[in-house]
Amino acid sequence: MGETIRFLLDGEVHEVRGANPTTTLLEHLRGPMRRTGTKEGCAEGDCGSCTVLVGEPDGEGPAGRVAWRAVNSCIQFLPMLHGKALMTVESLAKGGALHPVQQAMVDKHGSQCGFCTPGIVMSLYGRAIAAKGAAAPVGEVLAGNLCRCTGYGPIIEVAKGVAAEPAPAVDLSPLHDETMLDLSFEDPIHGVTRRWLAPRTVDELAQVYEAHPDATIVAGATDVGLWVTKQRRPLPILISVSEVAELKALEETAEALRIGAGVRYVDAVEAISKLYPDLGAMMRRLGSTQVRNSGTIGGNIANGSPIGDMPPALIAAGATLVLRKGSERREMPLEDFFLDYGKQDRRPGEFVEAVIAPKLDASRIFKVFKLSKRFDQDISAVCGAFSLAVKDGVVADVRIAFGGMAGTPKRAKACEAALVGQPWTEATVEAGMAGLDIDYKPMSDMRASAAYRSLTARNMLRKVFLESQDPDAETRIVPESAHG
Repeated sequence: MGETIRFLLDGEVHEVRGANPTTTLLEHLRGPMRRTGTKEGCAEGDCGSCTVLVGEPDGEGPAGRVAWRAVNSCIQFLPMLHGKALMTVESLAKGGALHPVQQAMVDKHGSQCGFCTPGIVMSLYGRAIAAKGAAAPVGEVLAGNLCRCTGYGPIIEVAKGVAAEPAPAVDLSPLHDETMLDLSFEDPIHGVTRRWLAPRTVDELAQVYEAHPDATIVAGATDVGLWVTKQRRPLPILISVSEVAELKALEETAEALRIGAGVRYVDAVEAISKLYPDLGAMMRRLGSTQVRNSGTIGGNIANGSPIGDMPPALIAAGATLVLRKGSERREMPLEDFFLDYGKQDRRPGEFVEAVIAPKLDASRIFKVFKLSKRFDQDISAVCGAFSLAVKDGVVADVRIAFGGMAGTPKRAKACEAALVGQPWTEATVEAGMAGLDIDYKPMSDMRASAAYRSLTARNMLRKVFLESQDPDAETRIVPESAHG
């Protein structure tokens, strides 16, 4: 068992022994490593001040090639860096000369107080060295970097002038290690032993989780990270799934797309966009670039949030969930996984292994709508997903699911019953809208009132009808980020 965290920083191997597994990468950078250019703003993955670049083997490129991605270091646990490479804002200036991105921020007055500037620089540099960096919309890349001083105009001008450049070549072979990372730390404050386990195979994961069914599973830490930084939860045992290759696989068949639970949003968006274009468009609004670079499809499902954006769309599509406990696997309709608020049909020691998303008939109507206070990087007030088959003007089959309307992602059974077998007309839509009042009794909270949620859900169904009648109807906001 490996007991040392090893990673590359600017080409040099760094080793960390005896670390608390819930120490964040940001804490380690600003503390022991004295890399204070990376700033702490929100400590919850929202502001982007702490953005760094993490490099790991690119499974699709030539052997030895490294793919770099921007992440929020404030919610990345230090052991998640094991076997990878790291760049911080201090990595960019060479020989006393600023990198062109840094110089442009000076020349175009893109920085005032400077607190958010390192994160902005790293996001723009990540865009410049990405394989498809030049095509990434500026607004999409910068949605996860907040600045309260400049008004964004100068920063956007900087971004438009950033030229693509080759990614730094690094050799990760000195870090190659097939053993499971197993860290133990005696916590003098809480009087408990914290332990981090990072199995390498799905069989090893099944064995470890069955032995420690009370452990917390960590994928991208976009949620679990906040349990530590904001809620101060003591987590005695954590099991990382980020090294399990089988969980990172996307497998396409003639009938479906099998998405491993460890597949990150950034790695799934292209395949899902081909399958369900509307869902692909919504995924580009899910979190920020940094969150999509870390968060996983399986993690979004497994945490059972009633406002998770992926489950409603996958439920409407008729997706199947694959669960595993030890050597046993079982499958269920995704909608059956969510039992009640905070409760899922998952036995102790059982984990989400994959979700199977079926391919839909090309003639089928499939729509996904997300409503939030901000267009980018915001949690949904309501997320609605609609899948309809209309034959000879009659609704032959329909599946509708909403998030944010109940304690779980939930099918709209009364609405569906009012639609199926009826002519696809405005009158039928009105009947379906009335059915939504039977299906849901939403709550009021900081994101929306119950009345607003109910009205929104009804209008989403009407929107499906309007778009089906006139595909060119201007029913949607086109974000500035779509224009470059």
